[in-house]
Amino acid sequence: MRILVVEDDEKIANAIKKGLEQESYAVDVEYDGRDGEDSALSLPYDLIILDRMLPGMDGLEICRALRKEGKKTPILMLTAKDKISDRVEGLNSGADDYLIKPFAFDELLARVKALLRRPEAEIGTKLKIADLTLDTITKKVARSGRNITLTPKEYSLLEYFMRNPDRILTKDQIIEHVWDFDADILPNTVEVYVGYLRNKIDSSKDKLHLIQTARGFGYKIGGN
Repeated sequence: MRILVVEDDEKIANAIKKGLEQESYAVDVEYDGRDGEDSALSLPYDLIILDRMLPGMDGLEICRALRKEGKKTPILMLTAKDKISDRVEGLNSGADDYLIKPFAFDELLARVKALLRRPEAEIGTKLKIADLTLDTITKKVARSGRNITLTPKEYSLLEYFMRNPDRILTKDQIIEHVWDFDADILPNTVEVYVGYLRNKIDSSKDKLHLIQTARGFGYKIGGN
């Protein structure tokens, strides 16, 4: 899952980025409101963490602009303003949740996970395809009762696949959701990581191979 953090305090922004990356999220950071708006409008983020007070364009303006353009990306707004009227104004501008500074990273992470579950509430925290399961809270992956150990990037790739079952995902779509701006992407990066996943998910013991190649289009995961 790919997250955009728009926060002008570099120390806070980089701390959020580091913490979220340790949780297997791909994270981009913008320190200016205008740059944040441009990124949010041009790339398909799964979540936006948005500071209210920003240079160039404040968080409320960015929220309104995104909603006006039809962007439904969940937005978690950060702010030092703690009055009820400030919270109401933030939510009315289009934010989905509101977190007051200073905050504990554990609380921010819990809110991030809750917002990312909303579009797929019918799925909940446990994703399942055939005999493959993934728990988005514990990060545990298992197939036919055997636990599977994945690297953070392999986990991110599998989660993206499992949130889009039986849907062909192009290489560009995969890169946009699993890797951030700073990643060193080579022409065969996606192929390599899909290969890593196949070796762990679709072992020789499994009769059904879940990760499939749609030649000329991309990849998909499915139990049929």
